[in-house]
Amino acid sequence: MPNDDGPSTANLSSVPKILFSVLSVSSVAKNQTPFADAILAWFAQHGRKDLPWQQDPTPYRVWVSEIMLQQTQVRTVIPYYQRFMQAFPDLRALAAAPLDQVLHHWSGLGYYARARNLHRAAQRIRDDHAGRFPEDIEVVMRLPGIGRSTAGAVLSLACGQRHAILDGNVKRVLARFHAVEGWPGKTAVLEQLWALAEAATPQRDVAAYNQAMMDLGATLCRRGTPECPRCPLQSDCRACQRGRQSEFPAPRPRRDLPTRNVHMLLLSGSDGAVYLERRPASGIWGGLWSFPEFPSLKALRKDLAERFGVEPDKFEAWPVVSHGFTHFQLQITPVLVIFERTFFHTGFAGIMPVGFLSGADEFDLHVLAA
Repeated sequence: MPNDDGPSTANLSSVPKILFSVLSVSSVAKNQTPFADAILAWFAQHGRKDLPWQQDPTPYRVWVSEIMLQQTQVRTVIPYYQRFMQAFPDLRALAAAPLDQVLHHWSGLGYYARARNLHRAAQRIRDDHAGRFPEDIEVVMRLPGIGRSTAGAVLSLACGQRHAILDGNVKRVLARFHAVEGWPGKTAVLEQLWALAEAATPQRDVAAYNQAMMDLGATLCRRGTPECPRCPLQSDCRACQRGRQSEFPAPRPRRDLPTRNVHMLLLSGSDGAVYLERRPASGIWGGLWSFPEFPSLKALRKDLAERFGVEPDKFEAWPVVSHGFTHFQLQITPVLVIFERTFFHTGFAGIMPVGFLSGADEFDLHVLAA
């Protein structure tokens, strides 16, 4: 997933001169920037104010929402957030919960490292900060899974502190408004965007301003089809003036992804159960339950022979399932193995039954690519 970490301080000398046609350092100090005023006026009339985490916006509630919203749209997050809050109504409840329970309530949101880091951070806050979410941004940024933008969002939205944010929506708004060339993943471009974000953030009404910037990027200044005629920044937006909205921000440079091939064992016995094992804490799907994985069909056969010593009643390789990650392409060959006369409760260490296999044609392979 993209990291929102950035330089710990912004250097206003790196702000392009075009910024000062709309902002100036003195006007920022007075909270009278036309940019911020336009954003806040739009938010007052059109901004989203009824989202679940906006009701009683404690640092804990806002923090959970910000983590869930990374790489996930609001409409998808809402029901997960509501169920998560019912299960873990406060930080201490989350810290005390078993990781499996936390992952269960995260199931379907993807990017499961977010849930593991959320759980670890809650335990650290419980142990090191007496269960109270810290209000120093440098301390917050040292918690697992929290970068500069997330820390700034939590402390501004929940505590009213003045901190700039730079999530994907805000990057898009600023990159288009100032026609910032280059992919934001590059250090120089990211530093430029952080400087712009810092300069634009007002001294007052920071919570409303930051929420407005996120809303503007999510609802009008969208990636594919921006609604420029409805945007409060249209008249001064450099990308709009040049008809280049689709070019900003620049996409990640294309590259050929390496392919990784694995075989996954769908093991079933006389009880009809299909078995899973917990994956290592690091790596893809870390800490989740998964089909046992092998680097090759030969390795899978060898492991079965060593553990069980008998030939299975059915051994069938299924068509390859492909799943793309940021850095590589995963090619999965599911292998159905059935032992009709054997139970496997003592077979693979760490394996648990999860369901019943009623036939290869009925098994939903989409679970492999979830």
